[in-house]
This record gives sequence, C-alpha cells and structure tokens, in this order.
Amino acid sequence: MVVKAKTLVAARHDPGPAPASYDQDVVAWSVEQARLLRAGLFHLADVEHIADEIEDVGKSEGRELASRMAVLLAHRLKWEFQPTHRSDSRENTIREQQKKVLRRLTRTPSLRPELEKSDWIEDVWGDALTAAASETGMDIASFPDVCPWPLAKVILDNWTLEEKASTLQAKFHGSPESCRTAEQRRPT
Repeated sequence: MVVKAKTLVAARHDPGPAPASYDQDVVAWSVEQARLLRAGLFHLADVEHIADEIEDVGKSEGRELASRMAVLLAHRLKWEFQPTHRSDSRENTIREQQKKVLRRLTRTPSLRPELEKSDWIEDVWGDALTAAASETGMDIASFPDVCPWPLAKVILDNWTLEEKASTLQAKFHGSPESCRTAEQRRPT
C-alpha cells in the first residue's frame, strides 16, 4: 500500500512526456488526458477539449438513437407499403431495431424527451422516408409526409404478429373447420 501511495505522489509531480496534441493524435491525447486526470494533475489537463469530447459523447448517443429509429421507421414503411415483400427477415430487422431503440432509451433515459420533439421526429421521419424510397424503388411521394404512428407504438408494439394473426383468422374465417385440409373435410 505504501508503494502505491508513493507512486501516486510521484505521478502528481511528474507531468510525464510532452503532452500529445489533440489536433495531431486524438487517441494519444485522450490517453494522456486520462492519465493526467487520474493523477489529479487537473492544472495540466486540456479542459476545453475534454469538455468538447464529453459533449460529443452525448451527441453521439443522440445520433445513435435517431439512426436506429430511422431504420425502424423505414422498415415499418416497407412492411406497410410493400405487403407482398413481407418476410421473416424484414420482421426480424424490425424486432432487432425495436430492441436496440429500447436499449438505448433504457441506458440513456435523458434521450426519452427527444421522442416528443417535433423537429427531431421530422428529421428522423425524413431519414426513414429517404431510406424506404431508396430501398423499395418507390417514389418518396408514395409515403405519408408525416409519421402516421405514435413512436411509442412503433417501438413497443408487436404489430407484425398481431397483423399475422388477423390475416390468418381472416383467411380461415376464424373457423376451426377451415384450418383442416380439403381431404380432412370430405364427408366419410
């Protein structure tokens, strides 16, 4: 324990090698800044750039949420507007994006208010429209100008499963008899 205390005291008085430049090598700079902060050498730290980097972490989290939401909405649009192209793969992508959006909101609860900001929703919806139009080959004007679904519903609902159940029920008219094969329905 005494050795560790001496090492810490020595680190506080030894600024170490010449500081790495933020503009020349951000990775070396970040390692250096972490070392200075852990050693309590705050007066040697590049406070302005450290503050910028901390702000960027928050912005990065926000961009990640917006990106995941745009992918989710684009796949929801494709599901809705290309019913003949529905597949397990598309449904799996929707489920995966729902999980990732929920994970992001759980790990970073301060992002939740973004889901209610009209400018954020417009930006995400614009990205979703662009992606859906590009991926389907459909004209962007084929899609709604504004998101027709509450975002919470898109994130939380199992609408594809509900839709599959309704389709099956409609197809078989809800009758157990209609689920049997033609051979099974023949009178004996």
